[in-house]
Amino acid sequence: MLMRPDGRLTRQGRLARTFLFVSLVVAGVVLGSQAVAVGDAGPEPTDTYSVSPGETLWEIATALRGPGEDTRDIIDEIISLNGLEGAGVRAGQQILIPVSS
Repeated sequence: MLMRPDGRLTRQGRLARTFLFVSLVVAGVVLGSQAVAVGDAGPEPTDTYSVSPGETLWEIATALRGPGEDTRDIIDEIISLNGLEGAGVRAGQQILIPVSS
């Protein structure tokens, strides 16, 4: 019996309600993570690039820019790919750059 005659839940009723709630949360997390995985196109193709002396991230991004692309977007992408805190790079540094398809 899950309910008392006065309409309140018994201990078993409260446990069943808690179990149902936890089950729904777990199902939501599992299904949500699968939906994200399905929508993910996979890792972006990259190449490794060695920074030359005096070269800036702006120059590197400009060289990679395709028609209609914004250099600032490419810089943001390089910063994200490499986990950089800013746009500063140093000579000899190996960085990942996006490869256009």
